[in-house]
Amino acid sequence: MRDVNDLILSLILYGLLPLWVLAGFIDYLCHRATRIQETSGINESLMHLAMGAQVAIPMWLALTCKINVLILLLCFIVLITHEVVAHYDVVYTSPRRRISVWETHAHSFLETVPFFLTALVACRNWEMFMNLITLDWAGHMSLELRDDPIGTEVGDRSFLARYFFFVIASGLLPYVEEFFRCLRYQRRHPNAPTTSTPNDQEVSS
Repeated sequence: MRDVNDLILSLILYGLLPLWVLAGFIDYLCHRATRIQETSGINESLMHLAMGAQVAIPMWLALTCKINVLILLLCFIVLITHEVVAHYDVVYTSPRRRISVWETHAHSFLETVPFFLTALVACRNWEMFMNLITLDWAGHMSLELRDDPIGTEVGDRSFLARYFFFVIASGLLPYVEEFFRCLRYQRRHPNAPTTSTPNDQEVSS
């Protein structure tokens, strides 16, 4: 019978991490369907890039480095700041672009998956989590690369390379394309108002 820690790791690697990227890709498609470049524009696109970076940085550190107080602290800080930016994103966008039902569902995953990831990482590294909350930080505030690649515990030493390309193709490149699409539109229409249009209301949920 497999160890509980290995089962949790498998859930993280093959469930939650891909789910976060897929939710982000669906969110991107929703932005494209409601013509973000003509409505909320580059300001919203920049918030999307910021939120992606917020989650990606501690995620890659957790995948490549040994989990310690520094990484757990960074994860919890990012959880808070990510929610702040996500809230402002919706506040800014709502009057300017229609947020469809599909996009709302995507947002629910994008907001909750980082919480579940952090909670499971804390469970797998309970001693370090206790060090964090008891302020026993001495000797646990530096980055140290893993001895073996993430996934080795479940017999998958190549996971990180595959996931890296998956994130680039489905997570990073679409949002870079969105940013430059918004930038091109802004340069071509410098005086265009950033408000929703009647056609946006006709886009199917």
